[in-house]
Amino acid sequence: MSFWEYLTTRRQQLLTDAFQHASAVFQCMVIATALGVLIAVLSYRSTWAGNLAITSTATFLTVPSLALIGLLIPVVGLGVAPTVIALTLYGLLPIVRNAIVGLRGVDPSLVDAAKGIGMSHTARLLRVELPLAWPPILTGIRVSTQMLMGIAAIAAYASGPGLGNEIFRGIASLGSANAVNQVLAGTLGIVVLALLFDAAYVLLGRLTIPRGIRA
Repeated sequence: MSFWEYLTTRRQQLLTDAFQHASAVFQCMVIATALGVLIAVLSYRSTWAGNLAITSTATFLTVPSLALIGLLIPVVGLGVAPTVIALTLYGLLPIVRNAIVGLRGVDPSLVDAAKGIGMSHTARLLRVELPLAWPPILTGIRVSTQMLMGIAAIAAYASGPGLGNEIFRGIASLGSANAVNQVLAGTLGIVVLALLFDAAYVLLGRLTIPRGIRA
């Protein structure tokens, strides 16, 4: 069976796996973004706290993804739970680091001006600092998403959702007629999803970042 024939016969299953893969990455990115920005907001004003936040989140990336998921299985079981926890932890570093850099890079005179017109600390953060720090934060989100697209495939080891199941089935049946087709279909599917997500982020940047800041 040729690769195109395989795609045709397995189209429905591949689309389902692709949707689950994209959904898992998107949901984990939402959680990682919320946690990452919160960590940055709490730590960016202090040098040691910011460095601690970056170092702590960087530590997660030193743990091999297969090992981390394997360690999580006895604690939370198989399926979605270890996938969500692992992907969220791996997605934190670029977001935390870029959010801290972005918040520290805000012009202090703008913050002082906002303070001068009576803005509270929360209002300054939400209406001045975070909007100005949004471009580097978005860059961190893009980097995290590209990483998680590949790492999410390993979640199949823990019966997680996504295109990793197609890749693992192919690897497990190497030598059979469709083994290469399975691995290739899963791999190309992840690449296509990564490109689609990145294109969506580019569009989001054009819609949310003023042209002057982009320049």
